[in-house]
Amino acid sequence: MLKISLDKLPSLYELIAKENHLYLPINKCGQVDFAKWEVNSNVDLNKLKTTESAKDVFFPQTQDLVSFEVNGKEIKINEPVMPTQKQVIFGVKACDAKSFEILDLAYLEDFGDKFYEARRNNTTIVTLACKKPDEACFCTVYGINPAEPKGDVSTWIEGDFLYWQSNTEKGNILTFSCLSLFEECDETEVLKQKEEINVILKKLPYANIDLTGFDKEHLMELFNSPKWQELSEACLGCGTCTFICPTCQCYDVKDFKTANGVQRFRCWDSCMFADFTKCAHGNTRPTQMQRYRQRFMHKLVYFPSNNNGVYSCVGCGRCVQKCPQMLNIIKVIKTLGGKNG
Repeated sequence: MLKISLDKLPSLYELIAKENHLYLPINKCGQVDFAKWEVNSNVDLNKLKTTESAKDVFFPQTQDLVSFEVNGKEIKINEPVMPTQKQVIFGVKACDAKSFEILDLAYLEDFGDKFYEARRNNTTIVTLACKKPDEACFCTVYGINPAEPKGDVSTWIEGDFLYWQSNTEKGNILTFSCLSLFEECDETEVLKQKEEINVILKKLPYANIDLTGFDKEHLMELFNSPKWQELSEACLGCGTCTFICPTCQCYDVKDFKTANGVQRFRCWDSCMFADFTKCAHGNTRPTQMQRYRQRFMHKLVYFPSNNNGVYSCVGCGRCVQKCPQMLNIIKVIKTLGGKNG
């Protein structure tokens, strides 16, 4: 294991950024989100969770797909330039690191998305342990341990040092490029922190949420439950839950008329919106109850049924904290799961 003094982190960032686009949790006007690092960036590694996850490094909110240049009767097709820049995401928490694996199932399996794949292949993920998980966290329900984050490199902050452990070949390459800034150390401080984190995890209010019953054997029973109506009555359909969720993967494809042709692009969308997947005949889910049910059935039943039991939720707790009506996934699980289903 290696360690680096916290006061040397700016030097580490600068060294990494020489060969990579470096993304870090950066505080802008009081809100912390992953953004491209610059010399004067206000980096905040102490923030437990960024407002949004780092998923848009792989799956950006907008993506140019193709453009059509029209000149009289001639149409020229312009393919977008594929992303080839090497990238490093530094400070990713265990829940968000797991979310990348879930997005992989959507965008790399079967008919892989070439833009997502290019960014994924060119990115090294440096995770950071959650020293003090908060009351909204429930990642352990999905088998995630924030004390031992995965990724290409795992890190822990304890005292005046950041501890560094390489896990993959990508991690080894990154570590070697920065080796001059590190010193070797034992795992004593990291092991102590892991124990302290695990004590906190056992005391969290959602640590023992019961997912029993959320499976394909109970699909129709869950789908037809009358409890969905009451659960969804106060839903505003604002889509906040989907835009801050690290595993939401829905998008729309739009054409925009330009001065000399058409630009086709992809943008994030939400299953909670009334016009989502709207067709000529209307919406296949015309009520907010149906849209609300679709969101949580997908995360807890449809997705795991098609992906060897992997839920499309990582327990980050963002929706618990941000839903203006408190209609988050915890409420759904408590109402329909376990002994209540």
